[in-house]
Amino acid sequence: MSDQRQFTPLEKKIIHELQQDLPVVRRPFAAVAERVGISEAELLDKVREFIADDIIRRFGATLRHQRTGFDANAMVVWEVEPERAEEVGNIFASFREVSHCYQRPAMPDWPYRLFTMIHGSSSEVCRQIAQRMSDAAGVEKFDLLFTQEELKKTTMAYFGDSEE
Repeated sequence: MSDQRQFTPLEKKIIHELQQDLPVVRRPFAAVAERVGISEAELLDKVREFIADDIIRRFGATLRHQRTGFDANAMVVWEVEPERAEEVGNIFASFREVSHCYQRPAMPDWPYRLFTMIHGSSSEVCRQIAQRMSDAAGVEKFDLLFTQEELKKTTMAYFGDSEE
């Protein structure tokens, strides 16, 4: 696919609508298609085309933990040997309380290379989750960094309302 693709007005409208929260209904893409003014089948065909052309790489969900009863969350930083990072990351990612799991390079003064965001009903529950994860993976060195304040939580936006 060329980096210089020109999007039609309909494609821009579809992309704009797909950036919005999907409605929590039985057929969310039908609702999006209705807003765009096309059939659900046409919308899904266009989504498949965007995926094939690498325009859409993934659909993601944003956990608004405060609305779901999770009053605490913590970034858990894990000191893991490089040769175990993928294995341990897969173990951590299997926990339902984990919404994000990343590997990053360790630094001389920051030995942590795995990062997981966990969510619980309290800070104590988060500590218990981290301990279960530690036990499951055999990783003893970790620390919890609790969220103090959410400063920003947004998604990239392309083709705003005013663009044709």
